[in-house]
Amino acid sequence: MSEITDPRIKSIVEAYERKRIKEKERYEIISKTDEYKTQNRARAKIHYEANRDINKDKYISDKVFHNARSSYYYYRKADKLDYFREKYPDKVTILSERGVMVLSE
Repeated sequence: MSEITDPRIKSIVEAYERKRIKEKERYEIISKTDEYKTQNRARAKIHYEANRDINKDKYISDKVFHNARSSYYYYRKADKLDYFREKYPDKVTILSERGVMVLSE
């Protein structure tokens, strides 16, 4: 297999950039039409209906995490992270499992 030279790489990148510019221009023209908007809304509605249960389950499973993260940000803003650690050790555990850094003041 032949090696790709620098001029060839440059021409490939330039062709890709030209293609992206044309696609963006085409999208900007098409996205303003009423037909596109109605089709896009219909497609979004179908996707929402198909994934409603999945998103609901995800929301329910992440509810505890979001609550813990919200409390963490509240206590961090008030400079009371030590109090947060003492009062809510279970929330600290949940946050540390998900990778949210619970730092001290």
